[in-house]
Amino acid sequence: MKRILPVIVLSQFFCTSLWFAGNAITGDIARQFHLAPTFLGYLASAVQSGFIAGTLVFALLSIADRFSPVLVFLTSAILAAIFNLAISYTGISLTVLMLCRFMTGFFLAGIYPVGMKIASDHYQQGLGKSLGFLVGALVIGTSFPHLLKSMMAALPWRYVIFSTSLLSILGGLAMFLLVPDGPHRKPAQKIKLNLFLQSFKNEKFRAAAFGYFGHMWELYAFWVFVPVILSAYNSRYPGAAINVPLFSFLIIVYGSFSCVLSGYISQSIGAKKTATVALILSCICCMASPLFLFNHSIIALIIFLFTWSVAVIADSPMFSTLVAQNASPESKGTALTIVNCIGFFITIVSIQLINALRTDANADYIYALLAVGPILGLIALMKKDSRETTN
Repeated sequence: MKRILPVIVLSQFFCTSLWFAGNAITGDIARQFHLAPTFLGYLASAVQSGFIAGTLVFALLSIADRFSPVLVFLTSAILAAIFNLAISYTGISLTVLMLCRFMTGFFLAGIYPVGMKIASDHYQQGLGKSLGFLVGALVIGTSFPHLLKSMMAALPWRYVIFSTSLLSILGGLAMFLLVPDGPHRKPAQKIKLNLFLQSFKNEKFRAAAFGYFGHMWELYAFWVFVPVILSAYNSRYPGAAINVPLFSFLIIVYGSFSCVLSGYISQSIGAKKTATVALILSCICCMASPLFLFNHSIIALIIFLFTWSVAVIADSPMFSTLVAQNASPESKGTALTIVNCIGFFITIVSIQLINALRTDANADYIYALLAVGPILGLIALMKKDSRETTN
């Protein structure tokens, strides 16, 4: 049915708007609790940590494979919306607020990877294109709260929370009511705590997973540090007067188009080749960053960051495609979930490492360190290249 992919994409977009809902209102929360601006890092880490914990639990219990994925998606969307809505309570304490963000991240584990599982159950042919749209929806969804915040500047910050919670519920209902379980779904019959480990015995799966891990080392660190890079440029060249929030949103969101484009390209040259090319390009961007980040030409900086944004995310749907294609049918949801779990744990390591090492003296070249991930990912992909038959 033609409606299935658009509904999956729209539902994914609506539900993942919860991801950065807290980040968009950090300033308001910091003022309410009299916190330093560095609180943003802790708020973001709470969601990421919750997502990691959630993906681990979902994978160990094989939830997306044992139960109807659309029902898992609906349940997760509603629960995530409730925990997101809870932070709007006037008398909430800081501890409870952080717990609510953690639990929102926990149930996002039943949305993002499960959405990919649903798509893979419907589209074995052209899966790369389908996941290209899906990851593009994730990129837009995670950036959307910042746009909502700018549009609702005259309204209390709680309206951003109300809006994203409502969107999540609508997205979950749309998925449940309009998307049936896919024809290629093969339910798992019982809990196998080591089921996710079995996938890693497959060399093709392992190569795809390790390529994805290298990609994740770079991706979220780039997204997190885009506003830092722009702010640093403003400090060095005060006359530039870059609108940091606006350009951060535009740069990050621009990458969603490359997800769709890479999906179409993969239909001609295959997911593996598309992922490899994108990973090479993003690696080049990492290593070239010292040449552009403090270039006196603001145009050169902006063009470079838009280019990096395109390269850094284009391979994401391709790696998810390769993981789904090389996992056994009864463990596909679990495989996608555990790979997400490990990948997002890696993002915390890379973000914290750059954050700890970055100084004003090394701000020109510190982001070249992000090239380590793509390099290791490329090694993993190319190791089995001579025997690789699956695109």
